[in-house]
Amino acid sequence: MDDPTEKPVLRIDLHSSTPVYRQILDGLRILLVSGMFHPGDKLPTVREMAIDLGVNHNTVAEAYRLLADDGWLDLKRHHGATVLSRGPRARVLSGARILPSGSRNWRLWQSLTASTKRLSRNN
Repeated sequence: MDDPTEKPVLRIDLHSSTPVYRQILDGLRILLVSGMFHPGDKLPTVREMAIDLGVNHNTVAEAYRLLADDGWLDLKRHHGATVLSRGPRARVLSGARILPSGSRNWRLWQSLTASTKRLSRNN
């Protein structure tokens, strides 16, 4: 973030039909896309965010894991979550989901695509 004393606001509606982890995930993704966080920035720990939002730490942890799977965060046990650079490496899959080329999901997608091509050539 530009100003270390400035904390972005994440609002959670506990009465919403949208699951809380999804609200956290979507809210953080908006902050990441908007440039509120920069590569190398540290996010609050899972426990800190859970306390700030008044939710269970496992709920925040799930949102962080999903952001890490999508290539937004680097998660290290006891070191928190660090924002990663996504730059031009991002790919769009089915027009809906962004997958960075180094992420586990992207590697899986590449593997499935290559397997599908091999199968179609052999038939």
